[in-house]
Amino acid sequence: MAASLIATFSILVSCVCGNIFHRHQTWFDGVFLSSMCPINVSTNTMYGIMFDAGSTGTRIHVYTFVQKMPDHLPTLEGEIFESVKPGLSAFADQPKQGAETVRRLLEIAKESVPQSHWKRTPVVLKATAGLRLLPEHKAQALLSEVREIFKKSPFLVPEDSVSIMDGSYEGILAWVTVNFLTGQLHGQNPTTVGTLDLGGASTQITFLPQFKKTLEQTPSDYLTSFEMFNSTYELYTHSYLGFGLKAARLATLGALDTEAVDGQTFRSSCLPKWLEAEWDFGGVKYHYGGRKEGETGFEACYSEVLRVVRGKLHQPDEIRRSSFYAFSYYYDRAADTDMIDYEKGGVLKVKDFEKKAREVCDNLENFTSGSPFLCMDLSYITALLKDGFGFMDGTILQLTKKVNNIETGWPGCYLSSTAVSRPFPLRPKYFLQGLQMPISDLSRMRSDDPLTE
Repeated sequence: MAASLIATFSILVSCVCGNIFHRHQTWFDGVFLSSMCPINVSTNTMYGIMFDAGSTGTRIHVYTFVQKMPDHLPTLEGEIFESVKPGLSAFADQPKQGAETVRRLLEIAKESVPQSHWKRTPVVLKATAGLRLLPEHKAQALLSEVREIFKKSPFLVPEDSVSIMDGSYEGILAWVTVNFLTGQLHGQNPTTVGTLDLGGASTQITFLPQFKKTLEQTPSDYLTSFEMFNSTYELYTHSYLGFGLKAARLATLGALDTEAVDGQTFRSSCLPKWLEAEWDFGGVKYHYGGRKEGETGFEACYSEVLRVVRGKLHQPDEIRRSSFYAFSYYYDRAADTDMIDYEKGGVLKVKDFEKKAREVCDNLENFTSGSPFLCMDLSYITALLKDGFGFMDGTILQLTKKVNNIETGWPGCYLSSTAVSRPFPLRPKYFLQGLQMPISDLSRMRSDDPLTE
């Protein structure tokens, strides 16, 4: 399928040579510059470097494109992927150390891209929820240090190459990536799939509504339209900051809106009764553990996580009959519990997460997993899907890390988004300046805390 598809990156990264593809000015102009375009376009290899700076880690994607014919779009030949933990947000008070993690990953790019192509290979870093949760001055200090690292590199550094991405853009670009890689956007009447992404600090849902009723009943800021390949797409997309897996753990423990004091322990029925642990969080030492008295098990845990999501997310009726691709922590927790193959992924129903959550939570005292939060995580995922988004038990989820050997998610599509002919009307000032959300307690989140694995 990859050979016959004009995959996301091969179609979208059309270079910007005027003789190949004409486009209007967009918010992502400058990612691929005319200096990339070959003098001899008949046989040329091009490269692009994308950094995805998430809340739990920083990931580098090095893409290779080949243009074989002057009147054809480039095709994606391969991707090199590597990651480091913790994420940039863990270095909120040590921005130079945070930028050093990016510099180390750049060494991989230097090894992957021929030296003759360095000066025309663009390098871009987009930060997501982890930096959105930091105080703006700390987030900008980190980004400033990364810019200095980029300037010292031998690669092409476009304008605005280092910035914070609005969560809604994450959802849109992930949707475009998956639907191109799966071939869903080809043909006269394409059938698309929705996407679900569960990160550490935020979660996104994106799909293409098929019913007028959905458009009429959806808040206007959950909808965005754009043109691509002479077609107009009106997507339902929203990013819920504070509803990522790590943020949900804090909310379940009751630590989200409370300053820790000496001797205070945050407890949950989702943790083994015997568990007693501590961690440094935002410069404060927190104690947490299981409840010594009262019930444990799935029902007790579920009632706790339910309070985190109930009544707080929009529930479009249409998704009950839709199919979705799910990745990030959805994938990780399913793989951790042998619900899917770690390398190949798999297909699950929403009810499978609940079944596994019951199995884990009802055997907490025999807990042997490396993570004491497994019961809480599986219960939260179940509650998020069923009571948060409103999915039915039988809703089918395709869990995958890669499609046609390309990582799912937004990074490749961002690098290649020159195919979109006009900008997404999604509060661009946030995209350009960084999104500062009024969730003060979440701003202390550090992805290297033991609580967050």
